Amino acid sequence: MNLWLRILHLIIASFVRPKLNPVRDVSRLTFRVWPHDLDTSLHMNNGRYWTLMDLGRTDLMIRSGLWRPILKHGWVPVVAAGQIRFRRELKPFRAFTMETRILTWSDSHVVMEHRLVSRNKDGSPILNAIALVRAGLYDRKERRFVAMERLLGEISVQAEAPVAAPEVEAFLTAEETLKSAA
Repeated sequence: MNLWLRILHLIIASFVRPKLNPVRDVSRLTFRVWPHDLDTSLHMNNGRYWTLMDLGRTDLMIRSGLWRPILKHGWVPVVAAGQIRFRRELKPFRAFTMETRILTWSDSHVVMEHRLVSRNKDGSPILNAIALVRAGLYDRKERRFVAMERLLGEISVQAEAPVAAPEVEAFLTAEETLKSAA
C-alpha cells in the first residue's frame, strides 16, 4: 500500500515540479525510512531500495513528458539488469534523497544511476547506496525495445549518447556475460 501512496504523491507533485530534460537533468526525490520499509535488522530492507528506484525512473518519465508517448503507444518500461552497492545503512525515520539520472544509452536501452544520500549531523552528505540499472521501453505490438532515437524524438530532445565511464562499461560487460550464461 505504501508504494501506491508514494506513487500518488509523486504524480501529484509532478504538476508543480519543474520539467526535466532526461539526458542532462537529475531527478531528486526525498523520502523517509518508515517502519514498513524495515527488515528484521531494523534498517531499510534491501528490496525497498529497488522499489524506490522505480519511483526515480517514474519521476524522470513523468517530468520529461515521456509518459505521453508511453501511454499513447502502450510501451512498457522494463529493467533488464541492475547492480547495487550498499555503503551505509538507512535506519528508521532517517530522511534521504534519491538522485536518478541517465548516464548513457545504446540503440534501445539506457543506463541510469540511482544514488541514495542522507546527511550527517554537520550537513555533509553520506552515500548510502549507489546502483546502475539498464532499462528500456518495450513495444508489445512490435515485439521489440523502442529505439532511443525515436524515444528522444517523441519528447523533442536531440542528443548524442555520452561516453560510458569505466564503471558503466564494467557493469555492461558483466551484464552481457551473465546474459550469455542464462
